[in-house]
This record gives sequence, structure tokens and C-alpha cells, in this order.
Amino acid sequence: MPFMPVKFDLRKRVKLAQGLWILYWLSVLAGALLLGLGVFFKVELRKRSELMERRESHLLPNLLIPAGLLACALNAFGGKVCHDSLDPLKYSKWKPGLRRFLLLCCAFNALLLLLALLCFLLQFAVYLTLSRGLDDSIRFYKDTDTPGRCYMKRTLDLTQIEFRCCGNVNFRDWFEVQWISNRYLDMSDGRVKDRVLSNVEGKFLMDSVPFSCCNPGSPRPCIQHHLTNNSAHYDYDHRTEDLNIWTRGCREALFSYFSGLMSGAGALVAATVLLQCADMAGLKYLSTALETMSDPENPECESEGWLLEKSVKETLVETLGKIKTLGKSNHVQEGDQEAQA
Repeated sequence: MPFMPVKFDLRKRVKLAQGLWILYWLSVLAGALLLGLGVFFKVELRKRSELMERRESHLLPNLLIPAGLLACALNAFGGKVCHDSLDPLKYSKWKPGLRRFLLLCCAFNALLLLLALLCFLLQFAVYLTLSRGLDDSIRFYKDTDTPGRCYMKRTLDLTQIEFRCCGNVNFRDWFEVQWISNRYLDMSDGRVKDRVLSNVEGKFLMDSVPFSCCNPGSPRPCIQHHLTNNSAHYDYDHRTEDLNIWTRGCREALFSYFSGLMSGAGALVAATVLLQCADMAGLKYLSTALETMSDPENPECESEGWLLEKSVKETLVETLGKIKTLGKSNHVQEGDQEAQA
């Protein structure tokens, strides 16, 4: 007995075909959004690649882009089939390949589910990549004359301004590195010389941050030097007063941004899968309803459509039997080839 049978007349078949045509083009739109999101995500990773440990870790956008293209192609084809289904001559050329098309859609949906899962699982990898990459970026901030790091300062400054953040974890990360190049330090100045000599590694460390950490919304002029020295500024206490620099770390800000993109991509992929499942179910009903017409010459006649030709249990048993038979035949062929050898 067929699984979930439904009776159809001409009016119902026409409505089903029209509704499916609209649904397939909604799926094409979802595929286009998936493609656009993959391209946008890849561009954003390229822009921030200097701040990440692995600069070419673009696995997710590299999967989203072909998935979006394939979704557009498959759903556009399905829309074309639905458009031609009410014309017997046009539908006859699509009929032989519908079974293979539905199997291909099933496989594609399974891959899309894995992709949706990856959108959430890879967020932890992005977090680690940002954490280590930002540490290196802060360390190389001063190397504006070193090949390969010339634009590190520019990239990090623009990132701190755009994302309203400072340092990796917080602004104190700048206290632990020398972020001013020696070429801009006056070694004849006793205070500079003493500060360098007092450090075991010979670094010029200070409780200061770059200008890009300043919060322009603060009413007080930016205090970016001697942040922990209360006597260096009038009416100032760094322990109690709200600093007029960004206190949020760039790791948190960037991870929030990228995780939002990845979660959005995962939700969009899941929505695309749901749309395509609805498309497949509708197309199966439409194809079986057209095949079971009692009088194909009379379009007014009734027919019956279903999702599965047999019950779910019988279909599973039959599928498993076919897989076992296929495995045995392959084993026999291998044995014959060995015997001939």
C-alpha cells in the first residue's frame, strides 16, 4: 500500500504544479543568498587574514559558494519540470530522469545538513585562530619596515576603530609588548634608555595604547599614555573611573562578528534543506499523480499520488536488500577477477 496517498483531479494537479513552481524559485533565491553569503564571508576573511593564525583557513566559504551554485541549478531545473508538467509533450522528456533527479536532491540535502553542522562546529576553530593571530599581530605592530608585516599596523588600527575594541583580551595586552619601533625612540634620552635597560629582554614597555583604542564618544580628551599612573593626569583614577578607551578585546569583538556570520549561514543552509525537502515531496506527488491517471488522453480524469510506493518499513527492507545484493555482486566480480589472474 502506498505511503501517504492523496487523490488528485485536474484542478488539484494544476494548483500543485503552480505552487511547486513558486516554491522551487524560492529555493533558487535561498541558493543565491547562500552563494552571496559565502562570497561575503570569504571577502571578510581575506580582509582580516593578517589577524588570523592560519591565513588560508577558508574551508567554510569554499563550501558555501559551490553549495549555493548547485542549489540554484537544481532548483531552477525543478522549477522548469513543474512548469512543463501540465503539458504532456514537454513533460515526457523529463519523466525518465525524474527518479535520478530526486535521488540527487536527497544526496545534496544530506551534504547540506553536514555543511550546516560545520557552520556551528568550526566556530571554535575560528576562536582559537583569532586568539593566536591577534597575539602575533600586536607583537608585529611596530614592524612597519619588515617585509610581510608592512601593513600590520594599518590593519590592526582599522580593526580596533571599526570594531571598537582594544588589544586581544583587553587594552592591557599593549602593556606587555613593545609596540613602538626602535627607529622612533630617542636613545639619547635618559628616560628612554633607562626604561629599555630596566627590561630583561631590552624592550621599551609602557602603560600606553595606540590611538586607535581611543573612544571618540568620551567627553574627555583621550588618555592613551600612562594609563595606570593617576598622578600623570588631573582628576583621574584608573581603578574607579571609566577609561575613555575601548575596554572590549578584539578577540571577543571579531569572534562575535564571525560567529554571527557562521550561525546565520548555518540557519540559511538548514532553511534551504527544509525548502528542498518540501520541493521533493511535492514533485514526488506531482509525478506519481501524472503517472497514475486512469485515462492519460483525458486531463479531467482523477489520479492518485504518494510519497512512497510502499510503506516505510517495506521500502527500507527493499533498499537494504538491494544494497546487500549489490555488495555480493561486487564481491563475486572481484573473486572472478582474482581467479582469472
